[in-house]
Amino acid sequence: MKLTQILFFGLIFSLKINAQQHNDFYQTLVNQVSHDLIQENLIDFANFGEKQLGSAAADDALNWMVDLYQSWGYTDIQQHQVNEWGQSGYNLIVTKQGTVYPDTYIIIDGHYDTINGPGANDNGSGTVILLEMARILKDIPTEYSIKFIHFTAEEWGLIGSSQYVEDIVIPQNLDIKLVLNIDQVGGIAGETNDTITCERDESSPQNNNAQSADFTNQLMVCMELYSDLETNLSYAYSSDYVPFQEEGFVITGLYEYNESPYPHSPDDTLGNVDFDFIYQVAKGTMGALCHFAKAYDGLNTIEMNSASVAVFPNPADKSLMVKSLFEGTKNIRLTDISGKVVWEKNYAEKEFQINTSNLSNGIYLLTVSDGSSVSNQKIIVQHK
Repeated sequence: MKLTQILFFGLIFSLKINAQQHNDFYQTLVNQVSHDLIQENLIDFANFGEKQLGSAAADDALNWMVDLYQSWGYTDIQQHQVNEWGQSGYNLIVTKQGTVYPDTYIIIDGHYDTINGPGANDNGSGTVILLEMARILKDIPTEYSIKFIHFTAEEWGLIGSSQYVEDIVIPQNLDIKLVLNIDQVGGIAGETNDTITCERDESSPQNNNAQSADFTNQLMVCMELYSDLETNLSYAYSSDYVPFQEEGFVITGLYEYNESPYPHSPDDTLGNVDFDFIYQVAKGTMGALCHFAKAYDGLNTIEMNSASVAVFPNPADKSLMVKSLFEGTKNIRLTDISGKVVWEKNYAEKEFQINTSNLSNGIYLLTVSDGSSVSNQKIIVQHK
């Protein structure tokens, strides 16, 4: 939960959906979000009781989550030790490897520690959404790697996330495209919970704020495309994305619009959350995570070899000629080594030219796709 009471802008942010189109494949994954499993997992989570750092309940919840990830077939499961005030516990980090950018990560996180109660809303709601995302995406290929992170000791002052950034992110120089934080999205039982707040970075340092605003806009569109919820725009503060933000990483987040009065108390129970609201948040989050990590249908997409697409010259200086055996309209895009799309266009012709004169020297990935087949090739831009 936020450490102080949220101050809303009172601004409902409206976006034109045509800026981001609905993706039929993403929808098939959204349709797999299970109301029943979310409810069952939240019941299990709440039944562990108060889960403060170092408690037996926190250990039980951690082991329960590890068992779930293992049952789904995950093997890259890391427990990162967190020590504070004489107590010890663990962050749980589960990594799903990307196919195109395996060393660039989308982090989706939420804390699992609770204070003064079972924490059904704060943050059992975020915890079970992470679990549901991981369950569905286990065998779905994504271009970017995903780290599902369950932080401990958030309620003690963002201790778990701060130590993770200090102990792992900075020393390992992790390449993080985006941090998506989910904290307290359970709504209030008996009330109309039809709006989700999406949070952007408005704090110092300022150099990551524009990207945060862009990703938050995309998040808002996805939430409205793939759930029944409306969206509210607010600012990010006092949750586990803050240690990342302070180091210059790009962040966004989800938080309930109707702020419950029950967190941090014995009344943060199953009876005081809105399961239908959590279900809708999970659906929107699934669409957003697919969008950010670039999920694709591995069963129906055929990876073509380089003979299907010819490129020359390579290295390229001012232009790159592309010849393709693909029929019909093709989507062609160039991405740099960070995963940013630097050029994209649709062509019906089998032969076309790409202007590379404005691109910086470096390595790029050329992706040619006709919707059912895809070819990826490494391109070098080297100006004379």
